[in-house]
Amino acid sequence: MMLRKLNSLALLGSLFSCVLANHAGAAELKMIAQIQVPGEPLDSFDISFVDQKTHHYFLADRSNKAVDIVDGATLKVTGQVHGFVGVPADKDNDTAGPNGVLTIGNEVWAGDGDSTVKVIDLKTQKIVDTIRTGGKKRADEMAYDPKHQIFIVANDADDPPFVTLISTRPGHKILGKIEFKDASDGIEQPIYYAPKGVFMMSVPELKGDKSAGEIAIIDPLKVKVTGAMKVAKCLPAGLARGPGNRLVIGCNAGGKKSGLEPIIQIINGDTGAPVATVADIGAADEVAYSAKNGQYYISARQMPNGPVLGVIDAKTNTLLQSIPTGGNAHSVAASDVSGHVFVPLPKTGGPCGGCIAVYSTQ
Repeated sequence: MMLRKLNSLALLGSLFSCVLANHAGAAELKMIAQIQVPGEPLDSFDISFVDQKTHHYFLADRSNKAVDIVDGATLKVTGQVHGFVGVPADKDNDTAGPNGVLTIGNEVWAGDGDSTVKVIDLKTQKIVDTIRTGGKKRADEMAYDPKHQIFIVANDADDPPFVTLISTRPGHKILGKIEFKDASDGIEQPIYYAPKGVFMMSVPELKGDKSAGEIAIIDPLKVKVTGAMKVAKCLPAGLARGPGNRLVIGCNAGGKKSGLEPIIQIINGDTGAPVATVADIGAADEVAYSAKNGQYYISARQMPNGPVLGVIDAKTNTLLQSIPTGGNAHSVAASDVSGHVFVPLPKTGGPCGGCIAVYSTQ
């Protein structure tokens, strides 16, 4: 539960940040702190999430079989809720957990490696419900529709992959499931897109064609796919809403096995029309947007020259920075209260022996 301020930000800035010369006027993101979590050194983890109302950060910490809770104001760990499967003995990522994580009111909902969703009461910091999705592999990434109080979670590693829609009202009734039989490389991040009142979800690959993916549109009340926005040469993984109707897609294109050039795509969420393609950054997993900073953040873990945190200007859609991270750094979340950007850095291949790095433009 220790916060370590960096002793030499100038030196680390030169080592950890590659600022593109033609954007000298842009705000530069710099590491300002490292947060150590209690227990085992942070090495295996998955999705992270910032609750913008409470200004708390949550991390799916597999190394400690827990969800870590960090106060975004003090940058200190204030809780660690155990009871997840962690990393199995065979190190099978498809049965590890926790995975996706988000907050709904005073609760944290987190997917686990045993195809369950565990509900945590933040007041007691205890698991108060376990919801079974009926799969054989992990319950992974997720989203929440506050209008209809409906939660969606993806079983990305099952065959075929599927999503489960669950009511967040008392009783947590399962509303239905949707299979994605044409998704030949799993399914990825869903989000709730408020302008249309629908879920949108990244589907990396269709029928074995790595150049063909889509953003599936899911009606939460009908519990069915009602449309799709085609995305080419991207392998869409992470997905986040930017300013207005913009969506930023964390394309996995550029990874060693993709056979594609690294790119990030930004599209119109209403129509699916392309807005911009950002080159020289990709091979991504989770992505985030900060309205306070006016920037997109890309966890580009499989870039050819090593994993980086990509920083994109959300006005001009230009790449501002590629900040080396190390190891399997594939998680990122941003606070619109402070503008802080949280990036877990693993013990293996990372620069801090396992920590949550905090970046800021100030």
